[in-house]
Amino acid sequence: MSNYYCMKINQILKALSHPIRRDIIARLRDGAMSAGDLAAHFDVSKPTMSTHFAALKEAALIEARREGVSIYYQLNVTVAEEAMTAVMEILDVGKEPKNANASLTPHKELST
Repeated sequence: MSNYYCMKINQILKALSHPIRRDIIARLRDGAMSAGDLAAHFDVSKPTMSTHFAALKEAALIEARREGVSIYYQLNVTVAEEAMTAVMEILDVGKEPKNANASLTPHKELST
């Protein structure tokens, strides 16, 4: 994986680390919504919502378009699919384990 690709995946995962951002993504699966309609679902300030929108836009997970005084957001499906593919590659989903016969050893608890 290239350094740029890793940085982009990190940015996407960071954007998805907040539950409000994940909820925004889920709401946009059915189509574009205005910033006001999205914000109505959350008990946070407008500046906080703007921060969430900015993080999702910076990760290219959503796109914005202005119509008059309203801003509409839509899911960038291509980037969302690429992010899911990258996570699946990191986890080797669908691949045979490299050492299929290895036994699982429980982690030792650290003493304090």
